[in-house]
Amino acid sequence: MSSAAAPRMAAGRDYSLVGAEARRAEERGLASATWYTTPIPRKQLKELMRRKDGPAIRDTALWIGALILFGSAGVLLWGHWVAVPFFIAYGVLYGSASDSRWHECGHGTAFKTGWMNDAVYNLACFMIMREPTVWRWSHTRHHTDTIIVGRDPEISVKRPPDILGLLLNLFAIKTTWFALGKLVLHARGRLNAEEATFIPEMERHKVFRTARIYLAILAAVVIACMALHSWIPAMLIGLPTLYGGWLTIVFGVTQHAGLSEDVLDHRLNSRTVYMNPVSRFLYWNMNYHVEHHMFPMVPYHALPALHEAIKAECPPAYPSLLAAYREIIPAVLRQRRDPDYHVIRVLPATATALPADRLATAA
Repeated sequence: MSSAAAPRMAAGRDYSLVGAEARRAEERGLASATWYTTPIPRKQLKELMRRKDGPAIRDTALWIGALILFGSAGVLLWGHWVAVPFFIAYGVLYGSASDSRWHECGHGTAFKTGWMNDAVYNLACFMIMREPTVWRWSHTRHHTDTIIVGRDPEISVKRPPDILGLLLNLFAIKTTWFALGKLVLHARGRLNAEEATFIPEMERHKVFRTARIYLAILAAVVIACMALHSWIPAMLIGLPTLYGGWLTIVFGVTQHAGLSEDVLDHRLNSRTVYMNPVSRFLYWNMNYHVEHHMFPMVPYHALPALHEAIKAECPPAYPSLLAAYREIIPAVLRQRRDPDYHVIRVLPATATALPADRLATAA
């Protein structure tokens, strides 16, 4: 792979969904555009897209069982230092593993049975402080307009990057503070201007209702802590979003940070990173991120097979999380002084390239 700086266009760009860049994306044909997809035989793709309950039931039972085990051990050992590792494990399962469960069940592909997807989705949304209706529509837009400036509401590393914000989000501090503000706004029956661009009118009552439920639950936790004169209720519900959320940012930054903006080829704006089995369990195979964006209806348990099917058409996968960060950290630091800098992912010589008229000029 190689790196380059595009012609100076990205500096000072407006990442909001209601500004000049949103209009510019529409004018350039980047809004709701047709993306490149690697050709796969129809029969093979149909098999890859086949939904199953089994893998997700197994993995969800392991996840919930581990939460109960580590949470119970932490409570029983409360007041002793030996409780710390149990709460660390509980926090990661609560505040980090919930990210991928929210994601996959939001797509409706983790389980074959619809109510199972909805149940785990809503549970995981609360754990990671993401309102289910808002994020369902936000994530739909993210897939429709992936890293298209002015259209994608989920660009986590903008240019120039907010380094302090990224560091704060190792403990979900900035995102949770932002989420609490949104809960208060929504509980009052209001959306902000950006949300109004992607949440349909008929869905908005769900946003307002859920915000009130979330705030009621959090208030009940605070009351329980005061009544019991103990932090234990908050250590089990609420605070794990903060103290256990660090893997969300560690894993999540690898998805798109430092790569091209405004391109219609997921091979150029997304990363696939090989991870160990434990990380893949926690992340539900979202490390296969090029594959997920190219074929978002393929369930998480089939992503390794999808990777094998299309990898000859994609840039090489990163061999490890460390290898990905060896590229990401220098790129993000350089973007502080040169917002137009980005990493260019080089396609294999035999790969099908995106037609020139669909390549962005702004990167």
